Amino acid sequence: MFENKTEEQAKKEILTMVAEYCNTYHNKKKPYEPGDRITYAARVYDQEEMCNLVDSALEFWLTSGRYTEKFEKAFSEYLGVRYCSLVNSGSSANLCAFMALTSPLLGERQVKPGDEMITVAAGFPTTVTPAIQYGVVPVFIDVTIPQYNMDVAMLEEALSEKTKLVMAAHTLGNPFDLTAVKAFCDKHNLWLIEDNCDALGTKYTMNGEEKFTGTIGDIGTSSFYPPHHMTMGEGGAVYTDNPLLNKCIRSMRDWGRDCVCGSGQDNLCGHRFDRQYGELPLGYDHKYVYSHFGYNLKATDMQAAIGCAQIEKLPDFAERRRANFERLRAVLVGTEDKLILPVPCENAKPSWFGFLITCKEGVERNKVVRYVEEHGIQTRMLFAGNLTKHPCFDQMRASGKGYRIVGELKNTDRIMNDTFWVGVYPGMTDEMIDYMAQTIKEAVNCTKCYEPDQQ
Repeated sequence: MFENKTEEQAKKEILTMVAEYCNTYHNKKKPYEPGDRITYAARVYDQEEMCNLVDSALEFWLTSGRYTEKFEKAFSEYLGVRYCSLVNSGSSANLCAFMALTSPLLGERQVKPGDEMITVAAGFPTTVTPAIQYGVVPVFIDVTIPQYNMDVAMLEEALSEKTKLVMAAHTLGNPFDLTAVKAFCDKHNLWLIEDNCDALGTKYTMNGEEKFTGTIGDIGTSSFYPPHHMTMGEGGAVYTDNPLLNKCIRSMRDWGRDCVCGSGQDNLCGHRFDRQYGELPLGYDHKYVYSHFGYNLKATDMQAAIGCAQIEKLPDFAERRRANFERLRAVLVGTEDKLILPVPCENAKPSWFGFLITCKEGVERNKVVRYVEEHGIQTRMLFAGNLTKHPCFDQMRASGKGYRIVGELKNTDRIMNDTFWVGVYPGMTDEMIDYMAQTIKEAVNCTKCYEPDQQ
């Protein structure tokens, strides 16, 4: 088939066939019809992602390479930050971001076991897991409804002499009050990590300047798991404007090594064999010097190749999410006697990940969800609900050690009991949004959904 053809000619022919395959078998989907299952999220892609993936596979550079470098540069430019490190998941991004703050290179600001981190329990576990595993104590504060983000009025009460950082997620695309949280962190010399995994593309205006969430704190993180704002299948990113933090992030991602050479690169510093490190022999190979207890959290170049195509679509994805959210909210107007509808944070332009709904007193969340699911609409809880109620906290809860709760987590518990959400991903059509809204309205107006079970 490829006789008398150069490698580039053969590759071009293959990629032309891949594009045709994608357009024939992947992008010819039947129009939505009422009753078709509506998932809360789905991949949105075309021939560009598939061709990039195959192009990378044909190159067979299986670890990070040219596509990784291209993606990191494009993602940094999109966000307006100096540094971006691609990793293999959003959870790894959170691990890498947190562990960067444990570096001895940070001097007095180094986070150590026994220190405290202010966060929330109404979220995803891997925002908190790195702190717990390292021996840092999470300090949980309540959230507000209908913003579903940390109650900034509780920050000062949560503060102690051991507090070193604040780390929390922007809930389903809606940012927490960055003005208040950033001021609090600056006042007390605390690190701020923005878990931006559910909010990529969200914008926030502070001091008259509009910036993307994830870029206002010291470090931001993103996830590229399929349901998120863009996807690589698996993947994530850590980003910062701070060169020292970037050095720590890169080291933690790349086995904890001191060397900054990329994969397949040698002696970038020009001093590979002539320096003294720790108690190693003089001239020990710098590629195998470790300044941190790190990990291998890199993504593959094939993942990055998909990301390079996805990032071009990201601005349109964000706009479509906003449009879907606004349409759904508009159709649900009139249900406020039974439902609490979501409200964006002040000064924010959210890139919504989902549409959160809290059932009011007398309306049973589980019955509403069951009705909606039975009518073909996928729903989700707000992740952990109250993380401290889960089995992973059983031993700590029994001992009374390992975490603190400030005040009462009343709204967090209410979310655990009364809240659910549906999707607004960019592949949804107006017909799908309208059907979801109508079904939700039917559910809350169904007598069985708000009458208590009879014993």
